[in-house]
Amino acid sequence: MKEKELDIQTPDGSMTTFVTVPEEHGPHPIILFLMDAPGKREELHDMARRFATAGYYVMLPNLYYRTSKDFVSDFTEASRVIQRGHMNALSNRMVVADCRILIEHASHDKDAGNGPVGCVGYCMSGPFAFAAAAKISDRIKASASIHGVDLCSNAEDSPHLNADKIKGEIYFACAEYDDHIKKTEIKELEDHLKKININYRIEWYPESKHGFVFPQRLGVYHKQSAERHWERMFAMFSRNLKLI
Repeated sequence: MKEKELDIQTPDGSMTTFVTVPEEHGPHPIILFLMDAPGKREELHDMARRFATAGYYVMLPNLYYRTSKDFVSDFTEASRVIQRGHMNALSNRMVVADCRILIEHASHDKDAGNGPVGCVGYCMSGPFAFAAAAKISDRIKASASIHGVDLCSNAEDSPHLNADKIKGEIYFACAEYDDHIKKTEIKELEDHLKKININYRIEWYPESKHGFVFPQRLGVYHKQSAERHWERMFAMFSRNLKLI
């Protein structure tokens, strides 16, 4: 495997991005890996590496770069207060713009393919991946929200409002017990998606809690669900992203 840490310039600052890709047989399809709320950290680097071992060029940006160069939560209440501040400073529009810049930057790397792109967002980034799938539909052909939040709300920029523009496949993994999104919101999302002609799947993960994919989330990590998520991701990316 090859990996590097880049500082990618945007109109709003320098976006530190972890990139990992197989050593051989490139170029490889791009996957944009959008972080959860606790921040860009080694646990996520390891997840990015797992994607890369399957033959992908994975980009994991620090989405908080506008407000913090290196914030990582220690899960104390004081840290959560700071985290909420960083979260509230983001919007779907901002992250979609970041995704465009990431794809453009990768276009100058010989290890990155120039075809269909994948995008996956965890927790707070679920709606970002959803929004990016619609706004960058010419490139993003496989996207996923994993225990995502704010997927179908009354907000003016709720991502479901542009879902009809999605041209690729999109997947929603939903925890059975999730304090951050109501089951009624998932039901409203499903009702909305049934009315439009897109390729989507909503799947519930029994006995799981919000954050079930993260191995270091003690009391929350659910191995069976986490492995199911990996199976679903690899299958979807294989269907939609051309491996070389």
